Amino acid sequence: MTRRSHGLGLAAGAAVLGLTFASAETSGAFAQENEPGQIEAANTAGGSNSASTPVFISQEVVQPTVAADEAVDAGDAQPSKTGSLRQLVATTETELALSEQMQCLAGAVYFEARGEPLAGQLAVAQVVINRAENSRFPSSYCGVVYQRAQFSFVSGGEMPRIKTGTEAWQRAKAIARIAHEGLWESEAGDSLYFHAKYVRPSWSNKKVARATISRHVFYR
Repeated sequence: MTRRSHGLGLAAGAAVLGLTFASAETSGAFAQENEPGQIEAANTAGGSNSASTPVFISQEVVQPTVAADEAVDAGDAQPSKTGSLRQLVATTETELALSEQMQCLAGAVYFEARGEPLAGQLAVAQVVINRAENSRFPSSYCGVVYQRAQFSFVSGGEMPRIKTGTEAWQRAKAIARIAHEGLWESEAGDSLYFHAKYVRPSWSNKKVARATISRHVFYR
């Protein structure tokens, strides 16, 4: 996939990739195409930091999931293709200083899918990237993540703190870099939306399903 430039500045001392990430601690998000009369309700749901009772919006949304920081990586139970992705994640440099845009991308992975298999985490990153490359959405990763009423882990225009010492955060950073550089093809393909399998929002009937990965269904 040819990537558009999202204004990703290289960090000092990093020759090729600079990825910087913020800190946060809750899980779950919304992503929808706003319609008149819907945005305020969606924004109210989007501002909630509660991970215990997800609020579902009957529009195009990215459905919230609850994932523990210390959740066991389900990648071990995946087919051999995911095993190769796991190896790529394990060998991807994550200690470089990263840009603000990559921080936003990794933050979305962390909050939306840190308890999911690596293929599911990569799919979430792919959705953010696809939106940034689609004229209907903001043209940067941060623009996509912070778009009003889209991701519920964003509250007051900020992400919560991330437990940066966890393996979950290291994986999220690696996945963000892999997705941004196109180092591994995601099963989500050109998806722009996703939701949890335990709900069936009305908008899903208007979209084309691209993949079902663990607890999420991805749509174009």
